[in-house]
Amino acid sequence: MKHFTFIFVMVIVVITGCSDNVQQNSGEEENKDVEVVAENLEVPWSIEKSQDTFYLTERPGNIVKIENGEVERQSVELNKEIATASESGLLGFVLDPDFSETNLAYAYYTYEDSTGQFNRIVTLRLQDNAWIEEDLLLDKIPSGSYHHGGRLKIGPDGKLYATAGDASQEDIAQDQESLGGKILRLNLDGNVPSDNPFSNSYVYSYGHRNPQGMTWSSSGTFYASEHGNNANDEVNLIEKGNNYGWPMIEGHQEQEGMVSPLFTSGTDTTWAPSGIDFYQQKLYVGALRGEAVLEFDLETEEHRQVVSGLGRIRDVLIEGDSLYFISNKTDGRGSPDENDDKLYRMSLSETD
Repeated sequence: MKHFTFIFVMVIVVITGCSDNVQQNSGEEENKDVEVVAENLEVPWSIEKSQDTFYLTERPGNIVKIENGEVERQSVELNKEIATASESGLLGFVLDPDFSETNLAYAYYTYEDSTGQFNRIVTLRLQDNAWIEEDLLLDKIPSGSYHHGGRLKIGPDGKLYATAGDASQEDIAQDQESLGGKILRLNLDGNVPSDNPFSNSYVYSYGHRNPQGMTWSSSGTFYASEHGNNANDEVNLIEKGNNYGWPMIEGHQEQEGMVSPLFTSGTDTTWAPSGIDFYQQKLYVGALRGEAVLEFDLETEEHRQVVSGLGRIRDVLIEGDSLYFISNKTDGRGSPDENDDKLYRMSLSETD
């Protein structure tokens, strides 16, 4: 009888030690090295950093400056009224490469006027502690009740990239004449780059549902994160002109002429991935529904949680070996704690 009990216990240990898709640690162990940089944020969406100063967008229409632990909300004067639809507002934000001299940035926001609801990409100039909309670079990006996309990044080629959701109209993702359901590529002055894959078009890749994160490896490989339909969330390797399948295929599905993802949550798990960044052959992705920061190893093709228990995570930024990320528990879909939302920092050298 004693021999049987020993075998039974050993079986239980082996079973509970296995992981199906995501390798997980306890929340306490994962978060022990996480520190709070700033708190009392209001639905933050994008993280940017210039030297020792952070700039964060908040969806209601502010930019938060964080310097030496002090949080200062800076006003944003836009030419259009910010929309209040779900998931909309002041979203993507990226500083000009020469920001310290130009005080210039690029922003993506959802607006409403007499013609309807749309997204646009503009330049913002920092003047007397306020951000002023200056130039319109791209307008009439489709918007709906959901799926606005919204991430902005400047690539290693010096071009401005933007993610655009399908605006809850899934068929437009396959329509190359529509800006919705796409990754877009612009010159910094708003013109169409001559080497874009489709003539006189901002479209860089298509067949996307709701992409919300972009990053490049140290060698220039382009990656993006994308929300699936209920599940089937994706991390994709992006190449110009490619069709990423939505709504024809998703997740593990395959079809000729369409690209399947590097990683997918599959049909039983939802990540709702948003901001993404690259560090030492790994991708780090903020997960909203997954309420975690996920690490995807490009060499082993494994993934795991490196942060959990802090609620919905909207964006990540890596500088040196520091991972910065923002919670998004005040967006109406989370359960805010006292002083939420927050900007956090952790050392990636301590997670290996």
